Amino acid sequence: MRKEQQGGAAAVALPAVRRTGPNGPGGEKEPAGPGAGKAPAGKAGKAGRTRGSLMSRRHGRWGWLFVSPMVIVLGLFLLLPILMALWVSLLHWDGQSNPFSSAADFVGVRNYTDLFGSSGGLNHQLFMISLRNNLYYVVLVVPLQTVLALGLALAVNSRRLKRKGPLRTAFFFPSVTSSIAISTVFLFLFQGSGAVNALLKWVGITGPKWFTDAHGLVWTVLGGLGLVDPNKPVHALAAHSVLGLSWWDWLAGPSIAMCTIIVLAVWTTSGTFMLMFLAALQDVPAELEEQARVDGASRWQSLRHVTLPALRPVIFLVLTLGLIGTWQVFDAVYVMSQGAPGNTTLTPAYLSYTSGFQDSDYGHAAAIAFILLAIIMLMTLVQRVLLRERGEHPGRVRRLLGRNR
Repeated sequence: MRKEQQGGAAAVALPAVRRTGPNGPGGEKEPAGPGAGKAPAGKAGKAGRTRGSLMSRRHGRWGWLFVSPMVIVLGLFLLLPILMALWVSLLHWDGQSNPFSSAADFVGVRNYTDLFGSSGGLNHQLFMISLRNNLYYVVLVVPLQTVLALGLALAVNSRRLKRKGPLRTAFFFPSVTSSIAISTVFLFLFQGSGAVNALLKWVGITGPKWFTDAHGLVWTVLGGLGLVDPNKPVHALAAHSVLGLSWWDWLAGPSIAMCTIIVLAVWTTSGTFMLMFLAALQDVPAELEEQARVDGASRWQSLRHVTLPALRPVIFLVLTLGLIGTWQVFDAVYVMSQGAPGNTTLTPAYLSYTSGFQDSDYGHAAAIAFILLAIIMLMTLVQRVLLRERGEHPGRVRRLLGRNR
């Protein structure tokens, strides 16, 4: 009995074995533990990475195959025309011959130096005037349309407001109306004997000459107050110039005709941006606003420290689209003024059009277009840096609220 018990204990203590030799019992014995028969971990990992890289390359090839039609279309109708236009900007070309033949006169960067040079030529002077006018347009339109769109979105998103659907439609309707039609209507409204001057006459105000007065708004207002004479520039400002224009011209402000176009642009674009802000406001978690109210924040503090930081990506999108649209303004200028009065509504986009299709100078027209592209990209980059995401401490809102109490 003792021997049998000892033999059983020994049988239990010994590990199980299996024969792996080719001749059965004569083969080598190996333990049949949990890790038996498995490849080493290093080799298994290497094999897995190899299979993963092969699958990734296979998926990449299939992905490029599926998107290749769109890549070809974009290359033919977007990238190739851009490269052709860049080549045209280096030519003196009238549009009547093949720009890739010897008939086109290659002038290099002379088209660009004529626009920015200090020679005082007509192209340089008109381009500087158009940049000044467009800068006024951008500085006024982009902030106004952004603030108005955000205000409309906050009003429509308010819980206290009822029947929001008709208001959304009313605010968005100008954005889907033809810009040519709206420009024509504004042209009739702001004529010398138009409806706007008629309404001003009822209240005892003599309306301005909207599309015939070439004075800047700043000097017109100061002249009305008796501080300056708009027809006699101040010598200290007229004696110094920047980029071919005197300080008097730079500080004159937009003309009354340009102000009319600015009003039209703000009215017609705020509806689209309102929908963008409204969609973003509806995605802001209600818990953040409730927490701000619990912490004692007012509506302005909640808007400043909770809502606006949550809307930063949408604000960047709205500002970027606003910059692109305002630097490319053309249709309203073409319909309402065509640069008049006195080139105070001339913009680079309209100047590019007249240089190419009226003066047959397609080289200068293409150069203006690429300068506009560079300006838009530069301003978008600066805006991206200013609105970049910054790390915020979780208690930042509470600290700011405590500081403002």
